[in-house]
Amino acid sequence: MTYVAKKCGICFQPPSIVLIYKDDSKDKTRQRIMPVRNFSKFSDCGLAAEQLKNNPRHKAYLEGVSLRQLQKLYSLLKGHLGGESLAESLEKFHLEETIDPEEDMNKLDDKELAKRKSIMDELFEKNRKKKDDPDFIYDIEVEFPQDEQLESCGWDVESGEEI
Repeated sequence: MTYVAKKCGICFQPPSIVLIYKDDSKDKTRQRIMPVRNFSKFSDCGLAAEQLKNNPRHKAYLEGVSLRQLQKLYSLLKGHLGGESLAESLEKFHLEETIDPEEDMNKLDDKELAKRKSIMDELFEKNRKKKDDPDFIYDIEVEFPQDEQLESCGWDVESGEEI
């Protein structure tokens, strides 16, 4: 049996993940409610999302749902359990998922660095032009204007020359 996920959301009362999917064998659209148990405002959203995605009862249904989306739903539930409004939880999640270009990633630990890299990979895949895209151009040549004179750099000079 193959299931195609159409929408995935969260219900706060009672805490549950709601999946709307299409059952290809019967050509019907159905809804599956997966209750969230043993989750508190102190729980790890990533671990909870992995456990739900790998649960044998839900694995076939959640195949088309990304782990990132499940993490987002769990973080919204975590914010709700912590007393935050939906708008505050969404803003907090958005701030966690954006990358500051001025941030020094050499100072991050391995877990945070892996998280930033996965965000960058996802953004790259989203913006990447593929051969099948209608606006794909194979060889783009761009001429950059040279309005002002180029400055020479100290590292660009050979060792015997004066600056």
